[in-house]
Amino acid sequence: MQIPYKKTINGIIIKVKIEPKSSKKGFAGFIGDTVKIKLNSPPVEGAANKELIEFLSDEFKIKKSSIIILTGKTSKNKVLEIKGINSL
Repeated sequence: MQIPYKKTINGIIIKVKIEPKSSKKGFAGFIGDTVKIKLNSPPVEGAANKELIEFLSDEFKIKKSSIIILTGKTSKNKVLEIKGINSL
């Protein structure tokens, strides 16, 4: 799966749309240049954001601290910076 991204000095930036409270967890395709990801957690008290970071950390084999939510902490649409990698 080729994920659309933009290179930065520190790593890459990706756009993500999450679907919280889903029965299955994982990548669910693309909407334009945005990656759709299904999560089990509800969007309450940061649970979905935490699960998103854990999921991406496991998928890309990187530290959780390397993933930063730049915009959209309280939205389904997010922009993430993933530090320390050059491409996906």
